[in-house]
Amino acid sequence: KRPFYFEFSTNEKVAVEIAYGAALNGYFSTVFFKSVGLNVAADMVVQLSLMNIIGGLVVVLGDDPGANSSQNEQDNRHYAMMAYTPVLEPASPSEVYSFYKEAARIAKKHQMPVILRMTTHVCHAKERVSFDSWDGKPFTALPKFSAANGPYIPLTSEVFPMKRRAMARLDAVEAETDGSGLNPVVDHQNRERGIITFGLPFLSVMDVIREATVKPDILKIGSVYPVPKNEIRRFLESHSQIRVVEELDDILEKEVKAIAYDSGLSVKIIGKTEREEWVGEYTPDKVRTVLRNTWPDLFPISPEQIPLIMEAPKRPPQLCPGCGHRSAFFAIKKALKENDITVADIGCHTLGYLPPYRVGELLMCMGASPGIGSGLSLFNTTRKVIVFLGDSTFFHAGLPGIINAIFNRHNITLILMENGTTAMTGHQDHPGVGKNFNQPTDKIPVRQLLEGIGVKHIFEVDTYQQSRLTELVKQAAATDGFSVVIARHPCMLKFNREQRKKSNYRLRQVEIDQDKCRRIHDCVAAFGCPTFTRHEDGSVTVNPDLCIGDGSCIQTCPAQAISMRTDQG
Repeated sequence: KRPFYFEFSTNEKVAVEIAYGAALNGYFSTVFFKSVGLNVAADMVVQLSLMNIIGGLVVVLGDDPGANSSQNEQDNRHYAMMAYTPVLEPASPSEVYSFYKEAARIAKKHQMPVILRMTTHVCHAKERVSFDSWDGKPFTALPKFSAANGPYIPLTSEVFPMKRRAMARLDAVEAETDGSGLNPVVDHQNRERGIITFGLPFLSVMDVIREATVKPDILKIGSVYPVPKNEIRRFLESHSQIRVVEELDDILEKEVKAIAYDSGLSVKIIGKTEREEWVGEYTPDKVRTVLRNTWPDLFPISPEQIPLIMEAPKRPPQLCPGCGHRSAFFAIKKALKENDITVADIGCHTLGYLPPYRVGELLMCMGASPGIGSGLSLFNTTRKVIVFLGDSTFFHAGLPGIINAIFNRHNITLILMENGTTAMTGHQDHPGVGKNFNQPTDKIPVRQLLEGIGVKHIFEVDTYQQSRLTELVKQAAATDGFSVVIARHPCMLKFNREQRKKSNYRLRQVEIDQDKCRRIHDCVAAFGCPTFTRHEDGSVTVNPDLCIGDGSCIQTCPAQAISMRTDQG
């Protein structure tokens, strides 16, 4: 009944391949992923502009200044420039809507890819958005793929014509977006000072100049690549000093300086001057500092005079109450020797690196742990190498490294943390679940897949069986060659939400017998469930707002002081 098709693909590269294939059939397509996901998809994305994409294709990209939930804060405008792909960057939810429609228009008109680049704070913003009317008719268009629309094979003889066409399209997009209304000027009648900015930094600039003694004019760039050269040139010509305010790398700054140089303009252009200006998000406090360092007279109050607001205490990320990964780390750590090497991967289980578990000393990107672990195992006869991988990441990017470990006989143990979902990013289904976004589907069992590619040593256990898990990890680590321990337990956040919807749901929780408690504190210091609170006098109590009554903690207490509450049945 839905007048469009949607899927969660197994990884970002496959998602781009699906969208590209559909667009070659004449269907307007959109693919979306976060910043480091572009690294996975880059093999496809850098080629897209060379092709004649008759349906049009928009890449919605979530960049992450500040590395709020990423391994880095890479500036993916570099990718766009390398791939000859236009970039629009909205600053607010309403602009996300209007800019997406503009990106779709450009992509369909020029039969090319367009990137809609959004950053973390823009995605977290809230605003009332007025949507246009939409007639959602059933999707009945026939596929239109034809090799005559190509060529679609970038052989050497075809690459140069393709590249020339990609650059010509960029020129056409620049001509359309330059003066289109995507790049407005906030005119404060200040011909001495101007600011050129875009995206989140623009909103921060607007916040902080409210208190400025003199308000600079502002040119807000919406088409961040290719930049609107004529609009920038006119802004430069009408001002004596320009401050470029941009997050992450100095890409816009260099563009602005090049335009000024090529135009023979004498305007003073001020860009990044300190290393900290390359780091982190441009929230209002940071933008205020940047502007004050540029023009000290802009703000009547110095930073030292601003009354301090008490900062909230730091709250490190932690595994949810009842999480099977917590039981796994508690049990696995008992099986490890002090000099064993543990390699982490991306997922909820990455938090095993934090206290009290301290499991996982290395981390790079999704699916890298088998490969990294294999490298660490070379010429290594004294230290066991244990690598961790989630079941979602197993399908996403883990299989090549596992196959390589089998193929090259690497001596590592893989702990496959199977919780039956993609928990870290919103409980999307994966191929091992038995359903996808649209319908039930054939389940791809993890064990059968491992057996099918030649893994001979496979152990399985529920992570709540902690003693058993400890023993199996010891056995696996003692096995010569590649071995796997499937440490299985459903994501309890998802499981509990589903249980609460049932009519016969009853809340069950644990309690601590204070007479039995010897204040050994394994429940807090070693198991680390956030349900437990250790007080100044050494006593431990259960937070009833957090406890889900899963009982995984009961076996962790040496004094056997933890039990299910009897008053709840």
